[in-house]
Amino acid sequence: MQFKDIGVLAAVIMIIAMLVIPLPPWLLSFLIIINITLGLMVLLTAMNMQEALQFSIFPSLLLLLTLFRLGLNVSTTRAILSEGNAGGVVDTFGTFVTGGNIIVGLVVFVILIIIQFIVITKGSERVSEVAARFTLDAMPGKQMSIDADLNAGMISDIEARTRREKVSNEADFYGAMDGATKFVKGDAIAGIIIVMINLLVGMIIGVVQMGLPFAEAALQFSTLTVGDGIVSQIPALLISTATGIVVTRAASEGNLGTDITNQLLGQPKLLYVASITVLLLGLATPINDVLTIPIAGALAMGAFMMSRKEDEDPDELLEMEENVETEGLKRPENVVDLLNVDPIEFEFGYGLIPLVDATQGGDLLDRVVMIRRQLAIELGLVIPVVRIRDNIQLQPNEYRIKIKGNEMARGELLLDHYLAMSPGGEDLIEGIDTVEPSFGLPAKWITEEAKEDAEIMGYTVVDPPSVVSTHLTEVIRANASDLLGRQETKQLVDHVHETYPILVDELTPTPLSIGEIQKVLAKLLNEQVSVRNLPIIFETLADYSKYTSDVDVLTEYARQSLARQITSQFVVGNGALKVLTVSGKVEKLIADSIQQTEQGNFLSIDPSQSQLILERIAQEVERVAMLDQSPVILCSPAIRMYLRQITERYFPQIPILSYNELEASVEVQSVGVVDI
Repeated sequence: MQFKDIGVLAAVIMIIAMLVIPLPPWLLSFLIIINITLGLMVLLTAMNMQEALQFSIFPSLLLLLTLFRLGLNVSTTRAILSEGNAGGVVDTFGTFVTGGNIIVGLVVFVILIIIQFIVITKGSERVSEVAARFTLDAMPGKQMSIDADLNAGMISDIEARTRREKVSNEADFYGAMDGATKFVKGDAIAGIIIVMINLLVGMIIGVVQMGLPFAEAALQFSTLTVGDGIVSQIPALLISTATGIVVTRAASEGNLGTDITNQLLGQPKLLYVASITVLLLGLATPINDVLTIPIAGALAMGAFMMSRKEDEDPDELLEMEENVETEGLKRPENVVDLLNVDPIEFEFGYGLIPLVDATQGGDLLDRVVMIRRQLAIELGLVIPVVRIRDNIQLQPNEYRIKIKGNEMARGELLLDHYLAMSPGGEDLIEGIDTVEPSFGLPAKWITEEAKEDAEIMGYTVVDPPSVVSTHLTEVIRANASDLLGRQETKQLVDHVHETYPILVDELTPTPLSIGEIQKVLAKLLNEQVSVRNLPIIFETLADYSKYTSDVDVLTEYARQSLARQITSQFVVGNGALKVLTVSGKVEKLIADSIQQTEQGNFLSIDPSQSQLILERIAQEVERVAMLDQSPVILCSPAIRMYLRQITERYFPQIPILSYNELEASVEVQSVGVVDI
């Protein structure tokens, strides 16, 4: 434990001890001076902060200072009533402030109480309540604004996390301040009660127990009571003022002194008006001119100096801005920033601005948030922030989607229309012919008046935001493997390490590096296999990486370990899996074409033979598609990855499974055979 921690703990214990243990007068005087010093330090700190969170410890500190002040009150009360002596500081304040007249001292004390209790404390309490309520009400809107900026690419994940923490801390701070102001209010009430007790009980003790005459007892205990009350109320007043400053302080670039100077004295014309008013006040009334003329002259001089400064500032400011801009262009860091490529970009023409403008009803930013969450659950991959920007080079209603700087898709929207797709391909309604961008289906743009008729006819009708959201989702899903680099893989590995440290330590950095793990995960994502279940994948890699370092082979083992997941991906409920099987002749041809080298195995098949296999697959896929069935090709584990290499370029969407990737309980029905 550090010395600072021990010091704070010791101070709290001392405060508690003060409530029960009598203290000598000299120690009371020392602690009273400490109390005044702490109050002054708190006030100065509150005046020099730029925003409330810079003094976030203030609510807890306020409680401790209030407890310390009450402990002093108890100790001084005990000393006054028992010994008639509370130390030199209390006696000095009582004698000096009263000036030998106890009535004056009581009046001064009452005025201090009124200032603190009715003026400062009451106002601070009300401001705290309003600030706490407004801060809590504004919290959801601020969080949504941060999410919108994050999805638009205006801020990074780290900055978004920092801003969210700041919003949460502000809500906690103003909520705590709402309760902390009650400490100040209670302290003021306690001060009044303690003074009354000291005054009345002290005179009784002086007369009854000490045998003093009534006048002498009244003078002695009144002086001590007033001194004790004033030395207690001075730091209390400082703390109350600091509380008011903290709860009324708005965030700015300067402290309180700078803001007052810049804002109150920042308009020379108003100072001229004030100067003339003070001068006329001295000339037109019996007020002594010697008092008003120097003040009016000082205001006029200050206004003149600031007017000259304002005339000079624009040129200096322009010159400074030009210098900064010139220096900024010369910095190599600015050029380096231009080399950054956003992982995902969505660009749109100016006609689609309402799609992303929340003030015009656009909700694309919210949809992007849901897309990232949905794909994270489906693929097990943290989708990077989507950079959304307008591009005047595009047509007004056109948009395009880019992955790592390369255009992957392009589309066109009519915001005042709906996209209608016929289930049977029949043309039953009028509209603008187009192609559905996500799956390439024929469709029509129809007006809102024709929407209801199209739905009655069985058309699937989609609004423009849903069209672009679906397109963006499919493009990201199809290119998920390109979004997974070594850095992203390292983040996934670190995430698994938090829960399965032994598993990760056994897998990496030996026998597999981060790059080799990334290649395995990318190959799985490339075939739309989710990598969310990383522990199972890592278990498999840890088991088989002892025998082979071939990434393709390790990927096949990983797929087999995910058999239940892959089966559920293609089989819904207790239904049967309808597949296209590969004939033994084709399997033998592919198996005989596998070449084994020191660098690994690769497929070396005659181009005419591979072309023939592709033609047979195309025929079977077309036939199965006419039966309104999704084609799935099933083959032996030995050739699965090589058959995938043949079909990947021409049929990337057709899944190719091996027998080992299916659960034993699933029913498999062959609807065709790929043969040559």
